[in-house]
Amino acid sequence: MENLSAIILSHRHLDHSADVNIMVEAMTQGGSKRHGRLLAPADALDTEPVIFSYLKSYLEGIEVLKEGKSYSIGNVSLTTPIRHIHPVETYGIRFSTAEHSFSYITDTRYFDDLCRNYSGELLIINVVLLEPKPAVDHLSVPDARQIIAELKPKVAILTHFGMNMWRAKPWEIAQRLSEETGVRVLAARDGMRFELSQLDDS
Repeated sequence: MENLSAIILSHRHLDHSADVNIMVEAMTQGGSKRHGRLLAPADALDTEPVIFSYLKSYLEGIEVLKEGKSYSIGNVSLTTPIRHIHPVETYGIRFSTAEHSFSYITDTRYFDDLCRNYSGELLIINVVLLEPKPAVDHLSVPDARQIIAELKPKVAILTHFGMNMWRAKPWEIAQRLSEETGVRVLAARDGMRFELSQLDDS
């Protein structure tokens, strides 16, 4: 973990932020090495902050994620193009390196701007729902199909599955989406690694 340069926290919900304090401890070697940055939305840092106060001094810096803002971490640049529709403040991220570009769509309900702001060779999407639920601000399989079909990345990775998604076997859903969109679609699994060099062969 001490090789990390930064931690990006998409939003304050427990299933996304519960390990942030442990990660900061590890990145800074228990505070013995002031190191790294934390990037997070304002509401994860202000009222009921998700990071303990004493850990903030372990970091080289904390940056607030905002709509339309750009950041850099070493040779990686990233932007948070639009605020998502979710009960707390959250943003997806578009990453660029000298060799590759990829995007991450975190928790949100579907809206058309998702299809206009997350271009790149690789697209990672949080797909919680098997079917849309109007009262739930999360993406579903039909939403993911539309986004993938419009953005046409080389590879799309589905992740962050709800129980109905697990019961429906997400690897089979990914295969169907591959056939329907013409894009290579993968379902994330525990311990999975995806090397960006694979994009050169896609």
